[in-house]
Parts: sequence; structure tokens; C-alpha cells
Amino acid sequence: MNNSNQFVKNSFLFSLQRPFKTLFLTLKNLLPLMTDINHLEKLVIQVRRDILRQVHKVNSGHPGGSLGCAEFFVALYNELMEHNSNFNMNGKNEDLFFLSNGHISPVFYSVLARSGYFPVEELNTFRLLNSRLQGHPTTHEGLPGVRIASGSLGQGISVAIGAALAKKLNNDNKIIYTLCGDGELQEGQNWEAIMYAAGNKVDNLIVTIDYNGQQIDGATDTVLPLGNLTEKFKSFGWEVLTIKEGNNLQAIIKTMKEAKSKTGKGKPICVLLHTVMGNGVDFMMHTHAWHGKAPNDEQLEKGLAQNPVTLGDY
Repeated sequence: MNNSNQFVKNSFLFSLQRPFKTLFLTLKNLLPLMTDINHLEKLVIQVRRDILRQVHKVNSGHPGGSLGCAEFFVALYNELMEHNSNFNMNGKNEDLFFLSNGHISPVFYSVLARSGYFPVEELNTFRLLNSRLQGHPTTHEGLPGVRIASGSLGQGISVAIGAALAKKLNNDNKIIYTLCGDGELQEGQNWEAIMYAAGNKVDNLIVTIDYNGQQIDGATDTVLPLGNLTEKFKSFGWEVLTIKEGNNLQAIIKTMKEAKSKTGKGKPICVLLHTVMGNGVDFMMHTHAWHGKAPNDEQLEKGLAQNPVTLGDY
């Protein structure tokens, strides 16, 4: 074969190899992401187990909203926030999180513990006398990761705005995150805070709304309809993003990273997170009935069977 023919043959073979090489490199680059997502999915399942076991042990607590926000908390503390488990109340040079709907403490405690803030075994003390893990988070007990006492609904956005302004005064470019329930938005203080944040360009703030459409007395549309939240926040001067699959880790991570990219541009950010109350436990889903009710022994076993051990029980 002359050199010209050999060149043509080699070029042809190389052209066949290129798609496979490209595919290999693409898969290689995606492998860490896939591995991380697999780990986070396992963590979500383990957190669900933690939630069920905490509230069952003391026959008290709020499993519905906690289960609905498991994916959000796992993504927040393991993928999104720049935070330090060596807890310092000042929180300088790190992102901060404030939980407004404090009754979903079981998911908050589980993720804090499994993020290294305190021993996982301490989840055994949930709602017991003299425990640091009270039904609603408080600062009095000095539990690492808890920055405000919450549970009196409607205050989280206001507190988060104060922390965001403090960051600005300290030339600290980190971000303030907060989570509140959709039912909380029926309280007027929120709308004063929402107006203030936009009017004062508090653009280092991301407020996420757990938009599950349920509250303690029933569906939000029945108790007191919220109207079009997207248009309401926009009319108050906020940037608004929506996560329609609020129990999908990849959807949460993608949109929350987009939200982060929009900070520092003159507007506070609102993320409407459409979750399912009681997600992951079939008999608790899509109903307000499990807002604040603990499962009995039989229900616990059924719920745990749907969420088998992945990373080890406490």
C-alpha cells in the first residue's frame, strides 16, 4: 500500500475512534457527578429513616414537612452551601442558613448530624427533657448549626435579611439561605420583609419556599389561598425561580446553583420549591394529616421498609 492510501486508511480509522473517545471522556467526566448523586440519594433515604425514628420514639413531632424537605436539606448542606461544621455563631466567611418553619426540626437535625455538626447518636435524644434537640430549634442549648430559635412562624425571612445586611457591612461576600413554609406566607410580617429586601437591594439572600400546598389545618388553598406567588414576588421586586420537581436532587441542585449565580445583581432571590408532604412514605404523602403526627409501631415498620438502611442507623 502506498503512503497516500495508508494515510487515507489511518484517517478513516481515526475518524471512527473519535466518537468513542469523545463518549469515553464524557462518561469519565460525568462519573464523579453520578457517584456524588448516588451518595446523596442514599443520604436522603437515611435521613428519611432518621426522621421517622425520631418522631416515633417520643410519639411527637412533624414528619410530613420534614420528609418533604429531605432532598433540599441534603443538597443544601452537601452540594450548595459553603459552610463549616466546626460551628461558630459569627459565621464569618461562610454561607449561613436560617430555618423559619422550625417544626421540621427532624430533617434539620438529621442533616446537621450527618454533616458533622454533632454526633449522629445524639438524634436519640430528640424532644427529650434536657436534650439539645428540642421540638423547635433553639439557641439556648448551644446545638451546633442552629443560629436562631424558630417555630414562631413568619420570622425567618426577617432574620435572614438582617444577617444578609450584616454580611454586606462586614464586606463578607457569602450568601444567606433561608427556608420557610408556604403557609407561613399568610402572615403579614413576611410581606413587610419581602418589600424591605427588594427596596434595599438585599441581593445576597436566597429565600426558598417549601411549596407543598399543605398546612396544619388542611390545604393552603382551602385555609387561605396564596394566589400567584411567582407574580407576587416579582411585583415586590424579587427574582423568582421555580423547582417543579422539588423532591428531585438534580433539579434542586441545578436551580439552586442558578439562583446563586443571580445573587449580587441588585435583587433578592426567591425559589419556589414544589415538594410533596410526606415524600418517600406512601401513606404520608399528599395530605396534611401527617403535618404533626407520629407513626405508631406498625406504621413505623411500614415506613422504614420503604426506606431501607443505606448509611447506617444511629
